[in-house]
Amino acid sequence: MAGTGQGLFVGVAVLGMVALGWPASAETVPLPTPAPLPKERASPSKSGTAAQPAGSGVAAGIKSLFHLDREPETSAAPATATTGFTSSQRAQVDKVSTYLTNMQQLVGNFVQVGPDGSRVRGEFYIQKPGKVRFEYEPPSRIEIIADGQSVVVRDRKLATQDLYPLSQTPLRYLLSDRIDLLRETNVIGVRADDTFVTITIEERQPLVGTSRLVMMVGAKDYQLKQWTITDPQGYDTTVAVSNLDNSKRPDPSLFKIDYTRYIQ
Repeated sequence: MAGTGQGLFVGVAVLGMVALGWPASAETVPLPTPAPLPKERASPSKSGTAAQPAGSGVAAGIKSLFHLDREPETSAAPATATTGFTSSQRAQVDKVSTYLTNMQQLVGNFVQVGPDGSRVRGEFYIQKPGKVRFEYEPPSRIEIIADGQSVVVRDRKLATQDLYPLSQTPLRYLLSDRIDLLRETNVIGVRADDTFVTITIEERQPLVGTSRLVMMVGAKDYQLKQWTITDPQGYDTTVAVSNLDNSKRPDPSLFKIDYTRYIQ
């Protein structure tokens, strides 16, 4: 993946999909407990209380999830050499890298849990390299679209959109043609049980702080189950996916961005 630096994700406690009202046919995946508290990296506000994420609900979750509230990076930090893992752990990470590389297209459902515990759901479409669309169900009016170069967050009601470079968001890990997590990211943790393989990736930016990405795949099929991003302030945003189908080629029009509507 061009410009691949390092990653960002951490999994927390579990909730079943049934609790979210998903159909009985939906695959059960873990979700975090609501409203995680700020970590130690959260800087205090002027009043001395812990800093809160900008906004709440879907908007805050999107900005945290895709790191769209951070300053643009002048250059990508080089990946730290990964050491100290057993041969079994390295093999597990290599299998996840192979899965991500071979996943050329994917459609499915998602549930997003924001930093304040709010939950929204919708459908997503992936076409590699570089293209994705997240459609949030009403009453949310948000769409997220990547066309291979840029990412837009579109407000359907206001007919506005904000534009960001794809290379500055964690989406690049899912959308790259090829990815070798051990060589191209800073993997700091690998765990496995009978159900999941969990990989923790850390990204450090001098002016921004440290973020983490925790990616969970099935222990038997190595299919993507969920990812969680912990931003530099310590807030978690999780996306759990289900009903995955890699046989459908999404309509190319789903990934088109109207740059005439770009708003700075």
